[in-house]
Amino acid sequence: MVSWEYPPVVVGGLGRHVHALATQLAAGGHDVVVLSRRSTGTDAATHPTVDEVVEGVRVLAVAEDPGHFEFERDMVTWTLGMGHALLRAALTRLDDWRPDVVHAHDWLVAHPAIALADVFGVPLVATFHATEAGRYAGWLSSRLSQQVHSVEWWLAHRADTLITCSAAMRDEVAELFELDPAPITVVHNGISPRAWRVGPQRVAAARERHSPSGAPMLLYFGRLEYEKGVQDLIAALPRVRRAHPGAKLLVAGTGTATEMLVAAARSHRVRRSVTFLGHLPDADLAAALAAADAVVLPSRYEPFGIVALEAAAARAPLVASTAGGLGEVVVDGKTGLSFPPGDVPALAAAITRVLDDPKAAARRAGAARSRLGEDFDWTRIAARTATLYASACAGGPVELGRPKIPTGNVFGRSQDS
Repeated sequence: MVSWEYPPVVVGGLGRHVHALATQLAAGGHDVVVLSRRSTGTDAATHPTVDEVVEGVRVLAVAEDPGHFEFERDMVTWTLGMGHALLRAALTRLDDWRPDVVHAHDWLVAHPAIALADVFGVPLVATFHATEAGRYAGWLSSRLSQQVHSVEWWLAHRADTLITCSAAMRDEVAELFELDPAPITVVHNGISPRAWRVGPQRVAAARERHSPSGAPMLLYFGRLEYEKGVQDLIAALPRVRRAHPGAKLLVAGTGTATEMLVAAARSHRVRRSVTFLGHLPDADLAAALAAADAVVLPSRYEPFGIVALEAAAARAPLVASTAGGLGEVVVDGKTGLSFPPGDVPALAAAITRVLDDPKAAARRAGAARSRLGEDFDWTRIAARTATLYASACAGGPVELGRPKIPTGNVFGRSQDS
């Protein structure tokens, strides 16, 4: 497996996905190597390459090369540098070990993953966890977005087997890269519910810490980016507070939209009712989830929504948009309440409905947790992935021309260059 994040380097849900899949495959008797990296901004002097077995998985965490490349300022250059370091480490440190399949997770590792599949003559499996066009609602206006899109296109067309985390993502990938959706396999993310169990004392402590007055407590957790829709949640808060005075919002996470969200809270005159918690360790996050009156996921774009599974594992009442995979994870009226992405009045109404009837919200939360063992069990997900590995056939090396870059919105229209 090739991934740009793997514990302890975790940027988002992708790192959790790869870790859970790799360890579960290893537990099932498969010989798994994860090729990943050390922390951004470090180098071989401070954080040398590590080759060790962790939880049954051989993890090759590669040091950054000496070049002064910064992810935030030189994303493509930094990504190419990372890919070169990963490739060089794999070819020089794996000795006689050879894979039966190479599994790439997202575009950032396209270059080393494709090269390794070509060198070893084995099938290339690629999982698309998101797309650049999806993040920007179908627009590829910047040069950077066009570059990312072209690498995604390359990975999608070079891969021998394609996986997406939801049916919505399958349709998105097929449309964006002009592929037949039929061969694309949907394999959902999974969850280990036990990791999110919290004792009543810790729940009470979290409640006392975040809402000592006993006022209704709403929680968002995840990356703070525009497509996550937290600005819509902040805009809905005044309506919620009119129905439930004193209601407060906790925002857990970090991202580029933090300043914009703080400004939005001031603009809607709810700054004192919104607490930005930053990054929370998993234990603290689990306690906060279990203590919340409602966990709200207002995404405008969401390929899957692993956060919804984590909230369900903590038995938290869920309010989620129907964006992408969230519409598959959250069953409206049964495992949570849903609303159209970006619809602030509908969002406020859904939250108010949860706060109006806590018993009904608790029943839905219980149903959501019960569903985890059937549809989102990592043992089943790993077994299905292993079956895909076994059936994949090597088709490379393949030389491809450059794709046309759309000038308009890529969704629902022809892709003219």
